[in-house]
Amino acid sequence: MASSAASLLPPIPLWRTPHKRGTSRNPSSSSSSRVVALYSSSSDPSEPSADTKSPVVAFSHLHSPFLLKPLPPSPWESLEMAFLKDPSPLPPPPPPPRPSRRRYDSLRRRQVRAETEAWERAAAEYKELERVMLEKRLAPSLPYVKSLFLGWFEPLRDAIGREQRYQRAKRQKASHAYHVGLLPADKMAVIVMHKMMCLLMVGQEDGCVRLVQAAIYVGEAIEQEVRIQKYLEKTKRSRRRNVQVEENVLSNEQEILRKRMMNLLKMKKLIEVQKLLKNENDMEPWGRDAQAKLGCRLIELLIESAFVQSPVDQLACSLPDIRPAFIHTFKTLPKEDGKTGNKFGVIECDPLVHKGFNSTAKHMVIPYLPMLIPPKKWKGYDKGGHLFLPSYVMRTHGSKEQQDAIRNVPRKQLTKVYEALDILGSTKWRINRRVLDVVESMWSRGGNLAGLIDREDLPIPERPDSDDINEIKQWRWNTRQAKKANSEMHAQRCDIELKLSVARKLKDDEGFYYPHNLDFRGRAYPMHSHLNHLNSDLCRGILEFAEGRPLRRSGLSWLKIHLANLYGGGVGKLSYEGRLKFVENHLHDVFDSASNPVDGERWWINAEDPFQCLAACINLSDALKSSSPHNIISHLPIHQDGSCNGLQHYAALGRDSLEAAAVNLVAGEKPADVYSGIAARVLDIMKKDSQKDPDTHPTALLAKVLIDQVDRKLVKQTVMTSVYGVTYVGARDQIKRRLIEKGQITDDRLLFSASCYAAKVTLNALGEMFQAARGIMKWLGDCAKVVASENEPVRWNTPLGLPVVQPYRKCERHLIRTSLQVLALQRDSDSVAVKQQKTAFPPNFVHSLDGSHMMMTAISCSKAGLQFAGVHDSFWTHACDVDRMNQILREQFVELYNIPILENLHQSFQTSYPTLTFPPLPERGDFDLKEVLHSPYFFN
Repeated sequence: MASSAASLLPPIPLWRTPHKRGTSRNPSSSSSSRVVALYSSSSDPSEPSADTKSPVVAFSHLHSPFLLKPLPPSPWESLEMAFLKDPSPLPPPPPPPRPSRRRYDSLRRRQVRAETEAWERAAAEYKELERVMLEKRLAPSLPYVKSLFLGWFEPLRDAIGREQRYQRAKRQKASHAYHVGLLPADKMAVIVMHKMMCLLMVGQEDGCVRLVQAAIYVGEAIEQEVRIQKYLEKTKRSRRRNVQVEENVLSNEQEILRKRMMNLLKMKKLIEVQKLLKNENDMEPWGRDAQAKLGCRLIELLIESAFVQSPVDQLACSLPDIRPAFIHTFKTLPKEDGKTGNKFGVIECDPLVHKGFNSTAKHMVIPYLPMLIPPKKWKGYDKGGHLFLPSYVMRTHGSKEQQDAIRNVPRKQLTKVYEALDILGSTKWRINRRVLDVVESMWSRGGNLAGLIDREDLPIPERPDSDDINEIKQWRWNTRQAKKANSEMHAQRCDIELKLSVARKLKDDEGFYYPHNLDFRGRAYPMHSHLNHLNSDLCRGILEFAEGRPLRRSGLSWLKIHLANLYGGGVGKLSYEGRLKFVENHLHDVFDSASNPVDGERWWINAEDPFQCLAACINLSDALKSSSPHNIISHLPIHQDGSCNGLQHYAALGRDSLEAAAVNLVAGEKPADVYSGIAARVLDIMKKDSQKDPDTHPTALLAKVLIDQVDRKLVKQTVMTSVYGVTYVGARDQIKRRLIEKGQITDDRLLFSASCYAAKVTLNALGEMFQAARGIMKWLGDCAKVVASENEPVRWNTPLGLPVVQPYRKCERHLIRTSLQVLALQRDSDSVAVKQQKTAFPPNFVHSLDGSHMMMTAISCSKAGLQFAGVHDSFWTHACDVDRMNQILREQFVELYNIPILENLHQSFQTSYPTLTFPPLPERGDFDLKEVLHSPYFFN
C-alpha cells in the first residue's frame, strides 16, 4: 500500500464483518410435505453482526470500502490509478418522496381501469367506430389492421351472441355451453380477435399456429376475464352488505367510480373490502379440457365471421375477391430421417392478414401493462401482486403438488421470500426517452442495425434454368433456408413491435412497477412479458430507474466500468484499471455517440449490448460535460454480474480451491475467465487429435477442420449451461449454431460431424477442470433417482424456506372432441418421470440457491436504502451505491454457504424416506469462504 495512489485514501471506517454462524437446525417436517428445511436457525441473514475484532481495509483500487478484509495487502491493491472516495461515508439515502394523495388516487384509478376495463374499452371503441361509419356512411380513416378488426367485430359479436342464445335454449347442451355464456358477446369477440392475432404475430410458424395452442390460449384469456368480473361482482355484493358510505361525502366522480368499481378506488378501502373476501378466487379452475373446447368453438366462429378483400380485385370489371381471413387446415410434422410424421391441426391466416403484422402491434390490446402504483404486498399463494388480476406467487403450471406445498407451509416460513418479492416489485422504473427516440428512428429507417432485425425479407432464390440435379438440390436447400429465415425475422419484427408498443404507452408516465413472482425453483421474474429488464438489450436500453441519485466520485468510475462491460469484445475481462483506460481512450466516441447517435460515427453500434451502451454513453457524456460531474443525477442501473455463476455455486458447495479460483471466488489481479480456460483445453485436445492417423482415428480430420475455429465464443454457452444439466445433444446444437455463425463450414454433413466432435471434447474438458462440481452433480442426481424410483417427486426447501416440488411426471395423451377437430391433450399421470427427476434435480437445486442469494441480497440492499433490481446472477443498483451493494452481495453469499446445505439436504432425504439408502456426501475441499469477501471480480 505504499503507492502514490494509496496516499490519496482518506481514513477508512471500520465496517462490520459478517457475524459468526450459529448451528443449523431442521424444523420438523409435516407429513404432508415430507421435507426438512435447509435454512439455518441463526439470526437474520440480512443483518451482519457488529463484531469487528480485527481491523479492516478497503479495496484501494476503488478507494471506497465496498468490501473489507482483515488480510495483508494483496497485489491487486496497489494499482497505479485509484478512485477518489468521497470525504466522508454517506448515510443511507432518504426514501424517494411519495406522490401526493391526490396524485396517488389518480394513478390508482388508472391502474384499476387498466386491470378491469381493457377489453371493455376496446369493445366500446369498435362500437363507436361502427356508429361513426353508419352516420357518415363512410369508413373511418383507420390503419389497415384496425380496419380489419372493425370489419370482423360486428359479425363475430353477433355470431357469439347467437351461440349464447342457442346454447341457453338447447335442452342437450354442448360441452362449452356454460362457459360461452359467462361474458358479454362483444367483450368475448374482442378477446378472440386480439388473442389470435397476437399468437400469429409471435409464433414461429409462418402465418399459422397450432389449433391446440390457440384454443387453450383463447380459453385461458376468457377464463381470466371471467375471474376478474366474478371478483368485481362479489366485491360489489360485499360492499353493499358491509360498508356504509355517506352519499354526501363522495364527489360526483367518486360516486361514478363507486358504482363501477365498488368503491375500491379509495385509499384504504380496498384493504378493508379484501378482508371481507378471504376466498377471492373461489371459482374452480376450468382445466385444459374446458379451455380447449371453448377456445375451439370461438375460433370456429371467428373463421366463419372474419373475411378479407383483396384491393386489386375491387375493379369495376371484376367481382370482388372476398375470402376467409383464417382457415383451419392440417400440417405434417417432418421427421429427422425424412419420413412423414404425425399430422396436426393449425389455424392459418390469409396472406393479406399476414402482410399487416409488422404494423399490428401498435393497435393490439395489451391489457396488462406494468403497474402505475406499487404492487400489493404478497401475503399468500394468490394474495399479492396486481390489485384485481389473478396473481400467484409461483408459476406452478398446473402442478397441484407444488400449489399445495406453498399453501400448506406456515406463512412465517415464507416471510423472507414475500419480502424479497415485494422489494423487487417496489423498484420504480421509467422509459429512457432519449434511447427510445434513437430506437424509433432506426426502426423507421428499416432496422438492421444495433441488433434490430431487418424489416425487409430476404429474396427467395429463383429456380435455375439448368436441369442439373445438384443445382436443383442446392436451389431447394437455399429456398428452404430463405423461407425459414424470413419466418424467423417476421416473428422477431413482431416481437420488437410489441415491445415498442408498450414503451410508447408508458413513455410519458413518471414511473411504473413490475410485480414479481417465482418459478417453481425460486427464481424471481417480472409478471409482464413484453417489456421488462429480464428481456433483450433493446428492453434494457430503454428502461431506467425512475429515481435518480447523484453519481458521486466512485459512481462516476463505476459508470465508466459499466460502459466498458457493455461494449464487450473482451474489454470486460480486463482489470478495472484496464476498463477505465479503455473508456478514457474512447471519450471522443462516447461524446459523439451521445450527441449524434443516429447520423454520427455510431461507435456504440459495435458494442455487444448496443442500446445499453448508448444509454451509458449519454449518461457519461452528460456527467463529463457538467461543471460538477460527481453531482449529476443518474437514473442508469449499473450491473454487477457473476462469473459463470452456476460454477461459483458449485465451487462454494464443494469448497474446491482450484474451481473457486477459476470462477473468481479468490482475489486476482484481473478476472479469471473460465471460458477461455476451457477453450484453451479444447484446443490442446484437438491439436493432439489432429496429429493422429485418420485411418485409425476418424476424428483427426474433424480436429484439423476445427482447430482454427476454437475460441471462447465457441464453448461459452456450453460451459455456461453445463452446470444446468446441458446434455450432449444440447451441447452439440449450441456449438453447431456457433459454427454456422462463423460460416466456414458450409457442408451440412461435415457441420453435423464437427459439432458432435466439438461437443464431446468440450464436455470432456469441463469434466477434467471441474471434477468436484461433477461429483456434486452426480450425487444430487443419484439422490433424486433413489427418491423418484419410489414414485415420489423430489422435494426440498430452499435456504429461505421456500418449498420446491419437481413437477416432472409421465405424460399421457387423452383425446377431446371439439367443434373443429379431435384434439390430443397431454396431462400428468400418477407416475413420476424418473429420468427427468434425476437429470433436472442438479440444475434446479442450484437455481434455487442462486435465487436465494439474489433474494437475500435484495433484502439487505433495501435495508441499506439502495434501489435494487436483479436478473438471476446480475444485480443492479445506482452507480453511487455499487460499492455498498458489492459488499452486501459478497456477505450474503458467504452467509448462504455457511449453512451446511448439502448436509441438510441429505438429512431431509433420510428423514422423509427412512427406509431408503442414499449415497454418502461427496468429499469437499478446504477452500475458505471468507476469500469471497476480498475478491474484487467475484461479481464485476
